[in-house]
Amino acid sequence: MKIFKKCYQFAHSDVRIKIGLLLITMGLAVRSLPYLAPIRAQDIAQTDFAIEFSDRHYRPLGTLLTRDSDHTAIVPLAEISPHFLNAIIAAEDQRYYQHGALDTRAIARALLEAAQAKQIVSGASTITMQLARMLEPAPRTLYHKVGEVWLSWRLFAGMNRTEILQAYINRLPMGGNLYGVEAASRTYFGIPAADLNLAQASILAALPNDPTDLYPYEAWEALKQRQQYVLTRMVEDGYITQTEADKAYREAIQLQPKQRGLYAAPHYLLWLSQQLGSEPAPQVRTTLDLSLQEFVETQVKQVLDGLRANNVNHAAAIVIDNQTGEVLAYVGSPDYFNEANQGRNDGVQALRQPGSSLKPFLYELALEKGIIQPNTILADVPTHYAIPGAQLYSPVDYSETFLGPVRVRVALANSLNVPAVKVLEKVTVPLFLERLHQLGFKQLNQAPEHYGLGLALGSGEVSLWELAGAYLRLARQGQSQPIVTHFGDTTPEEGEPLGRVETWQLVTDMLSDRYARAAAFGVDSVLSLPFPAAVKTGTSSDYRDTWTVGFTSDYTVATWVGNFNGEPMRQVSGVTGAAPLWNRIMLRLHATQEPTPWRMSGRLVSLPICAVTGQRPTADCPSAVVQEYFALEDVASYQQGGDFSLSAEYNEWLATQAQPSLTVNQLRIVSPQPDDYFVVNPNESAKLELKLANPGTEPVEWWLNGEKIATQTAASLFWPMRPGSWTLQVKQGEKTDSVRFQVEVNQGKSSRRGFSVVQ
Repeated sequence: MKIFKKCYQFAHSDVRIKIGLLLITMGLAVRSLPYLAPIRAQDIAQTDFAIEFSDRHYRPLGTLLTRDSDHTAIVPLAEISPHFLNAIIAAEDQRYYQHGALDTRAIARALLEAAQAKQIVSGASTITMQLARMLEPAPRTLYHKVGEVWLSWRLFAGMNRTEILQAYINRLPMGGNLYGVEAASRTYFGIPAADLNLAQASILAALPNDPTDLYPYEAWEALKQRQQYVLTRMVEDGYITQTEADKAYREAIQLQPKQRGLYAAPHYLLWLSQQLGSEPAPQVRTTLDLSLQEFVETQVKQVLDGLRANNVNHAAAIVIDNQTGEVLAYVGSPDYFNEANQGRNDGVQALRQPGSSLKPFLYELALEKGIIQPNTILADVPTHYAIPGAQLYSPVDYSETFLGPVRVRVALANSLNVPAVKVLEKVTVPLFLERLHQLGFKQLNQAPEHYGLGLALGSGEVSLWELAGAYLRLARQGQSQPIVTHFGDTTPEEGEPLGRVETWQLVTDMLSDRYARAAAFGVDSVLSLPFPAAVKTGTSSDYRDTWTVGFTSDYTVATWVGNFNGEPMRQVSGVTGAAPLWNRIMLRLHATQEPTPWRMSGRLVSLPICAVTGQRPTADCPSAVVQEYFALEDVASYQQGGDFSLSAEYNEWLATQAQPSLTVNQLRIVSPQPDDYFVVNPNESAKLELKLANPGTEPVEWWLNGEKIATQTAASLFWPMRPGSWTLQVKQGEKTDSVRFQVEVNQGKSSRRGFSVVQ
């Protein structure tokens, strides 16, 4: 029996040995498996990180969020303050350099504490395990914990401790959407992680423990308590003395404003990041000039402060170098970070109605096509268009007055609406829309019928960016120049010149003529600068948007003032809203050096014309003689001259003039007008004013249906109305004019549309 027992014990011992060896072998095999599938540093390299922007002089503008809205900046350990490295190790894994992927001592301690307290008291996660959890976030279950251990082993098998620590520190959650110590250091303190002192480093090392409830901008006191814990651990581990810890805790720490890493031009950086492609460079040198950017930002705020009483809340501006196309300043709103005031809206890219700011391109196209000449006389008179399915379209200016016959230069410079619509009618909407597309107005993507003749007055929607690009082309006399936003990228090739240099030069000269725009703006308005500058304003319907876009030979500046929510401003036009901002920016750009004057083409010659007739001055010219440019091929017809007379479209306007006089050679009946139809009430007397334009000083004979009713020098005559069909004729020597009209008695029937009932 004893022999049997000994044999059994030996056999049983042998089995246990074998089982033990098997378990050891299996454990070694399992522990060796990670070395067959190691994770190396390049396998987890961070590629989707924030972009650091600088201005043209390498001054920092900010670090922008990555595509997934995580703000990350990657730096090697050598560029991180030793204070932070010591603090994070003391707080998160004090034996980091003594153990492997797992800290068995910490695990044993955690299990013992849990058994004694019958709940989890402390964790045992190492920095390697935390990195594994960052790489593959998962619920904290036993199954996922095993996966975390496995991933930790693989990391430790393929990376050394320096690489693991670097990957960990650059992924640390640091509050909000900040990740990594570099991003946190620049955002919270405005300095690189290499410059962190002990107080700042211990604050940042406290954050990863609970980045939500310890967010510096919202839970400072709680964060300070956690900082105390970090400093205590650093003292216990011998990194610092208690005196240093106490000093660091008492140190006053100043947080940067809550700008999410954007120091300047946030609208520009956000917009530019979307244009950089799927794999942007980590550092981008923009074309912005930080000092100019800050100046424009300040001026935007100051101009708005002066317009608050007029219900004006927003403004935007962009500055472009004409020679290179480089964007020098870009302000999308007065304060990007003011969410209550819709600060995130980008006024440079927003689509708004441009008002009259498209007119220069209409006139350039009309000049190019020969539809008008520089000396053409346009009619600024009451005009009505029948629009199918819509109300009668009657364009007017904001002054609701009309100037009668005006030169092209005066019509454009004073932004007169009726002449512009008349020009568009001749150019045609499809042709003008095609030209706007060529100029880069991509957002005008509706059919021509959608815009109609109102396109001349801004019935479509464009962006300030598009306007600036189009005016840049105007400044370059039709030469294409792609807008450049940053250095190091392939600049698009210049396109073909558009139109003729001479017509672009003519429009530029008209827009820079302070005397031509005097009727609407005065000679010495904010549009007039002490150096040559071409400028155009625009105001959309109901004063919702005001624009001023202009240029010198060196720079193009585009400004917008309005409200993002579309609320009308109170009596603010382009010259009182956006123009002051434009004026300030232009003066700043040329504070030290005036721009080069423009030169006119040798194919243009300046000749005198009569301001009213547009023709070579004669003794009959009733007004001033002015200079205007002519193409060389048009000089011969200019020398020949010709007769000038106003067409019937001027009659309604002439009838409203107190002393309608234009030329000494023309006699004109302005009231009544041809085919007027009057209805008078029975048993009531009514008189009709018969009115002349330009009667001169000689007597005029008045005839009705062949019967002379008066001879006088006065310009008007009141006639007691009688029913019937009438022909009014006036005679003055060899000059004569006549008009037919009708008078009927009101019989209680509805009047025919467009006819008058005289009370």
